[in-house]
Amino acid sequence: MDDSTIVCKCEEINLAEIETAIKSGAHTFDDIKRLTRCGMGPCQAKVCSNLVRQIISESLDKPLSDIRPPRMRMPLKPTRISALVGDEESSSVISVFSESAPKEGDEDHV
Repeated sequence: MDDSTIVCKCEEINLAEIETAIKSGAHTFDDIKRLTRCGMGPCQAKVCSNLVRQIISESLDKPLSDIRPPRMRMPLKPTRISALVGDEESSSVISVFSESAPKEGDEDHV
C-alpha cells in the first residue's frame, strides 16, 4: 500500500492520514477515529476496522490481538426519527425569508 491508498472508503481516509494520526499519539482505533473520522461513515467501521487495526499493529510493533476493535456506541433505546426532528407547529425557528420579505408599500426599496 502507498500513502494515497484509501483505508476508510466511507470517509475517504487514506493510509498517510492513519499513519500521521499514529505518529501524533493515536494508539487505538478509537483514537484514530477521533483524529480522522475513520470508521464514522455509513458502515460504522465494519469495512475498515480490521485493516486499521493491522496498520496500528505494524506501526506500533504490537500483536494484532493487543489492538482492540472500535467501540460501538448504540442508542440507549430505539428512538423514532420524528422525536428528533420535532413537528412544524412546535418549532421555534423563524424563517429568515418571511422576515426579510418586502412588506406592502416597500416594493420600491427592493
